[in-house]
Amino acid sequence: MTNEFIFRSLFVGACGTAAMDVWALVLFYFFGQPKPNWGLVGRWFLWVPRGFVFHKDIALEKGWWYEEEAGWIAHYATGIVYAGALMFWQGKGWIAHPTLLPTLILSWLTVGAGWFLLQPGMGAGWAASKRPNPWKIRVMNLVAHTWFGLGMWAGALLIAS
Repeated sequence: MTNEFIFRSLFVGACGTAAMDVWALVLFYFFGQPKPNWGLVGRWFLWVPRGFVFHKDIALEKGWWYEEEAGWIAHYATGIVYAGALMFWQGKGWIAHPTLLPTLILSWLTVGAGWFLLQPGMGAGWAASKRPNPWKIRVMNLVAHTWFGLGMWAGALLIAS
């Protein structure tokens, strides 16, 4: 793995994740949608290395004073890993001339990690099935990940060689 690949993964992943975060702020300020709770995500990530992946309700589990920071770090690290996967999958041709469709395909596939690992792990059920509004959550997840893909594509375009 070269330094250039690492730099591009960091930049493209951070751009995609930031685009998702800007979308969340738009929803919050203009439509009153609650912001994502990265503290609870951090709590979940902090429990995983201790051997606890699935919880009945992550909000009821013991928390850590640094769980919000851990959640933000996990959020951005995940985006960076996904960007690296995208560039590895698409190769040097895509890195030189990024196209939108592969970026969107990958961003939509990443919704599966939330639906089938993170949400059930936090106690929300498969694809938020235990929440009172699972279809709203699913649609919101797809839209947020679309913004993630658009942000990755924009970041890749900015540094295309």
